[in-house]
Amino acid sequence: MVNSAVTPGAAAPAYSNELADLILSAYESGASRPGSRLPAERQLAADLSVTRTMVRHALAVLQAEGRISREVGRGTFLRAVNAQRAASPAGRDAASSDDFGPADVMAARRLIEPQVLPLVVAWATTRDFDELRRCLEGGDAAESAEEFEVWDFALHHSIVAASRNQLVLRMYDAVERARRGELWGSLKRRNDSRERRALYQADHLNLVDALCARELARAVEAMDTHLARVEANLLGAVAQDPTG
Repeated sequence: MVNSAVTPGAAAPAYSNELADLILSAYESGASRPGSRLPAERQLAADLSVTRTMVRHALAVLQAEGRISREVGRGTFLRAVNAQRAASPAGRDAASSDDFGPADVMAARRLIEPQVLPLVVAWATTRDFDELRRCLEGGDAAESAEEFEVWDFALHHSIVAASRNQLVLRMYDAVERARRGELWGSLKRRNDSRERRALYQADHLNLVDALCARELARAVEAMDTHLARVEANLLGAVAQDPTG
């Protein structure tokens, strides 16, 4: 049963991040504690006056952030998370996102992401590698482009976070804000396909395998291959339709 933080029948935000916040505010307080089970998707949709698809996308955001766990045959449960994870992957303030052209975003990603891998190989912990695998599993289970993008975002964030360098992570935050911008999001949505998602996921698998084995050369090659694929898909689409 939804608590007083939400009035049944009231209009709820349509965007996944905002709806994720609303679910947390409704169920992460009062009698609900870590380990408590959330209502089923159908009940959440009825309580918050949104569609089940919208609820599913919001739950994907929360799962990628480590706020909830979804267990087959049992349900969805609140998790205790530390402050760093709670503040990380999906980002909440979409309204303040910075919009940059996709070429600038990709140039920045190709400067930062391969270069952070030596730090990951040197300093990542077993818990960091477990988080990479969790994000990888989330991408495998994603049922839509929106859910896959949430897990893609979470995986790349977790790789940079595994460097154990807070200054690098703070620098990467600018890239993440750009990825939350409308220009990047619109281009990704227009050029999505199941085939491309499958290729991206295969890239992710190769990358995570190399990192977990602490094989730096293979990890750098996997990251370069992946970013080149993303860049070719996105910038190729811009070249074909320069007016957007």
